[in-house]
Amino acid sequence: MKNRPTKCKAAFMYGPKDLRIEELELPPLQPYQVLIKLKACGICGSDVECYEGESAEGRYDIAPYVPGHEWAGQAVEIGSAVTSVEVGNKVVGDCVLPCNNCANCKDGKMPSACLNMRELGFRPDSPGGWGEYMILEEQYTHVIPDDWSYELGAWVETFNVGYWGVWGNDCSPDASDDIAIIGAGPIGMCAAMVCAASGANVIAIDPLEKRRQNILNYGANHVVDPITCNVEEKLKELTNGRGPSVVIECSGNDIGIASLFDIAGHSARVGVVGHSIGRKVPVEIGKTIWKTLRLSGSGGTNKWFPRTIRFMSRIKDKYDFAALNSHHYDFFELDKAMDLACHHKDIARKVMLTFKD
Repeated sequence: MKNRPTKCKAAFMYGPKDLRIEELELPPLQPYQVLIKLKACGICGSDVECYEGESAEGRYDIAPYVPGHEWAGQAVEIGSAVTSVEVGNKVVGDCVLPCNNCANCKDGKMPSACLNMRELGFRPDSPGGWGEYMILEEQYTHVIPDDWSYELGAWVETFNVGYWGVWGNDCSPDASDDIAIIGAGPIGMCAAMVCAASGANVIAIDPLEKRRQNILNYGANHVVDPITCNVEEKLKELTNGRGPSVVIECSGNDIGIASLFDIAGHSARVGVVGHSIGRKVPVEIGKTIWKTLRLSGSGGTNKWFPRTIRFMSRIKDKYDFAALNSHHYDFFELDKAMDLACHHKDIARKVMLTFKD
């Protein structure tokens, strides 16, 4: 790369509500690394919770770290051993990064079981996309089609979580299923699109009216307001008295998590997706036994990005992904972007950071 930068600006999270844009050194590439110029990066609900001090996912104990795991950019330099990425490619990347060499990885366990696990955008050893450039190993970097916008690429990580939450967790819906999705935020909308592709009856539950109305355009057949009705009874009404055969918990909210045990139909498959790490949530766990529920969760996704990219390629013209980005801010207006994401969650579907060339 001509005139290769040796430094760039990036945002560092030092602790709750302590986010600073500072200069970052860009070392020479190792053989299997890729230098990526960031083009777009979303602000995730988990980023907001880390900023607000409500989540244990962000590693303040070893801070500062560069957040941002919903990113897309362009490969501008590749290491000498890189073969699957070329300079000029549009690329995205994994969030939970397994080493693929430890005993747990070789045993086929999930990325979160890796004895050397890194998490991009949550730890100092894995700088995320809230910066002008980032360096990432080839094994975690994935090429997206040339005709995709960078902002669509920045949705791959989010869609990947929703897609895995449905199929990777073995909830395996088909057209015979009634599916309840708890939470109509970005992950819930992605899960709804995935479930809709199977022909299932998709019911979304969310207390925010704008989210309920929005998800009707992204795969949901019905929406339920948990504030104004008895959710369990309403779901029985919408499922011929049986209750949902599949439940996908995408809210990470204590009330939402607890409700899944009440609303699930007998023998339901349940995918637990919404993050609540660091909190203990009171639930009626005995219903798992008496309803014969099958609960599945996962930390990260296992070699799922290529499938996600193919899936999105086939539905991207059916849904208006661009409309999911409710607000756009230049990276150097990060303070304004975070203020909106934190204090106006009712209207901030996705706050997208963009980067000047």
